[in-house]
Amino acid sequence: MEAEPKDWLDYLAHIWHILVALFTVFIAVVTSCHAILHKRDTRAAVMWVALSWLVPLIGPVLYITFGINRIRIRANQLRAAQPRYQTQAGQLAEQEYPLDTVAREMPSLAPLARLVNVTTHQPLLAGNSVDPLINGDAAFPAMIAAIDSAQQSVTFVTYIFDPGKAGNQFLDAFVRAMKRGVDVRVLIDDTGARYSWPSIVPKLKKAGIRVARFLPTSVPVRAMAINLRNHRKILVIDGLTAFTGGMNIRDGHLLKQSPKRPVQDVHFRLTGPVVGYLQEVFADDWMFCTREELRGEKWFPHLTETGPVLARCVPDGPDDNFEKIRWVILGAVSCAQKRIRIMNPYFLPDRGLISALNVAAMRGVQVDIIIPQVNNLPFVHWAMMAQLWQLLECGCRVWLTQPPFDHSKLMIVDGEWSFIGSSNFDPRSLRLNFELNVECYCTKLSSELEAHIEGKLAKAHQLTLREVDARPLLIKLRDGVARLLTPYL
Repeated sequence: MEAEPKDWLDYLAHIWHILVALFTVFIAVVTSCHAILHKRDTRAAVMWVALSWLVPLIGPVLYITFGINRIRIRANQLRAAQPRYQTQAGQLAEQEYPLDTVAREMPSLAPLARLVNVTTHQPLLAGNSVDPLINGDAAFPAMIAAIDSAQQSVTFVTYIFDPGKAGNQFLDAFVRAMKRGVDVRVLIDDTGARYSWPSIVPKLKKAGIRVARFLPTSVPVRAMAINLRNHRKILVIDGLTAFTGGMNIRDGHLLKQSPKRPVQDVHFRLTGPVVGYLQEVFADDWMFCTREELRGEKWFPHLTETGPVLARCVPDGPDDNFEKIRWVILGAVSCAQKRIRIMNPYFLPDRGLISALNVAAMRGVQVDIIIPQVNNLPFVHWAMMAQLWQLLECGCRVWLTQPPFDHSKLMIVDGEWSFIGSSNFDPRSLRLNFELNVECYCTKLSSELEAHIEGKLAKAHQLTLREVDARPLLIKLRDGVARLLTPYL
């Protein structure tokens, strides 16, 4: 005879604790195996395994909630849904500058060129011109003049596009171009578009501009939406002239107009073969957001050599371009023979980058780290202060630049190699955002950027280990707590 339901309930009542124990062991084993197989940091793997066994059920739940890198998984899922964009720019790979020539002309940087070649699969191209544009007072008029000169196409992607004086000037320039028959495409990150209210997106749409948001979400505070951001800044005119760097479209960059929150920065104008690859990065993002493919001479004309700079595009993101900028930075630090200069507003390097900089300093390389004395994000400044002792004690030099806040993102090695673009030295830029940098091999360009930095250092304060150690205990604790939040800042 079949057992009565009551008998089954009585039986389960007697063995429920055994079932719970078996389930607890099973979930702990599964969690431990996943952490062992997927966690790159041994300490993190050990921590999660220990937590899974020492805190039954709660440990595995915490791992499932916080330990799995869903951001990268989600990014790969999003990008896997469509092929990566490839255009006529790929034909420029035939013009790749030979590595053996780099080895003859800049022997200390040849290993770096080889590393970036293997890491990015992007060609190093000769014949480019790269001109620094200091602050919005120089950059914005140059960009608007370029838009006004456009005959066929304008493509533009940015993180923040505020509808202030500067934003309206760009909007008007886009409208003028459109009325001349120029094809205009504007891409704005969805989170960046929310920095101002009302957003400029409705204005662009009302004016008839083709505009799209990168990964729009109806839930402003959703964690996944906050992380998968497009932080790139690219403007390309007729496929011939490009602008890139770290500058958003905000009134604060117009220093001559005495804005409420002034921001210093450096942007760059580029011409030559490398422009085709900046355009390709935009076209890939645009196709991802709109499914429209940009093809033909209008977007990708034939590009000729215009200057002496060897340059290469380095796109980065949590998808298949994961950590490429970080690898380039590590390679540059390892190859440095004389001097490394890093200027960045959000300097929160991971342990690997800190170790690389310390090793460089201990083998006699002069390492200068230039950060703002007053940061626009206090929590980031506190976290930076909590980490700086690790660099100061090994001989790296840290400089605090005077206000106004400096948003510049520069890296120069041995006065020959420079790294420019949108990326910060923090986990968000190096792991969670979509970024774009350009590496440049050129003594003249590096000298110009060195001179700019020297001007900053002349008025900067050199921070000492004694000053960092002398902070009051409560300040140290505050800064230490901020450092714990480094992955989320």
